[in-house]
Amino acid sequence: MPKFHRITVLRRLPHPGRGFTQGLIAEDGWVWESTGQYGQSTVRRYQLGRDQVDASMALPPELFGEGICRAGESLWQLTWRERVALRWDPRSLALLETVSYNREGWGICNAGSYVLTSDGSSELVRRDPQTLMPLGIVVVRCGGQHVGGLNDLAWAGGLVWANIAPRPYLAGIDPADGEVTAIVDARPAWERHRGNPEAILNGVTALPGAGEFLLTGKHWEFIYHVRLAGGRGPRRPERLVAGR
Repeated sequence: MPKFHRITVLRRLPHPGRGFTQGLIAEDGWVWESTGQYGQSTVRRYQLGRDQVDASMALPPELFGEGICRAGESLWQLTWRERVALRWDPRSLALLETVSYNREGWGICNAGSYVLTSDGSSELVRRDPQTLMPLGIVVVRCGGQHVGGLNDLAWAGGLVWANIAPRPYLAGIDPADGEVTAIVDARPAWERHRGNPEAILNGVTALPGAGEFLLTGKHWEFIYHVRLAGGRGPRRPERLVAGR
């Protein structure tokens, strides 16, 4: 049975540019964000808590930006259907190279000796952090059911945390066997945008504090600094995350 968590919102911070967020990472008070849409995709950097973007680079109009992660001195950014990934210098945001990529790109996170990527299905792919070449597949399940809609990814506490598009939940996944061991109800940090069905949760990154994350979404006004808290979950927690 997965452990069920609710969240406590600790801070509500500006979301500079209110972009079409596809990926989010944070390190030492800085945030790197990938935004999507053809002709509008960017990789951008800003200080957490500031309301202005410090630096931004536009992608070519034929590329749709997706998840990002830091791997050593590189910043990887996936693209959606174009089957290429971009490697950036995280400080200057200079484009270092473009590499071929064998699936749709959704989310990516650094898991130490490898990176993990998602493509909206129930599968995560282990990849070489230097080349993104595939190393193996993790099939994600909860209560015996496949968990689809795996989107942006973060790594914390030995688990990969995935937001489940388009639902307001996160799944904590054991990468050894793909089992969901934790489910997070993220509704206290959910922004409602009437008339914009695309404004879903899509941006999660772990912070140094145990059980602390940043959450945001597409065109959201704020970034939410949250902490996981225990709570009594539903009798059938797999229904929250499975079956897309």
